[in-house]
Amino acid sequence: MLVLSRQRDESIIINDNVVVTIVDIRGDKVRLGIEAPQEVPVHRREVYEAIQRENRRAAQLAPQDTEALRRESKG
Repeated sequence: MLVLSRQRDESIIINDNVVVTIVDIRGDKVRLGIEAPQEVPVHRREVYEAIQRENRRAAQLAPQDTEALRRESKG
C-alpha cells in the first residue's frame, strides 16, 4: 500500500485520469473529491463489497429461481 501525506486542496493522480483531492479535514474525518471518467466506477468499500456479494448470489441462482421474476416482469 502506498501511503501519502496530503493537505487540504492537494491532490493525487491515478492512472492519468483519476484525480483525488483532499476537500476538507475535520477531526478524524477526511472529505475526498474524486474526478474520474464516467466509465470508471467509484464506490465506497462497503458499497463495492455489497455489490460483489449480490453479484455472486445472483450468479448462483438456478433457472427455476429466476422464473418467478420473469413472470412478474411480464406483469
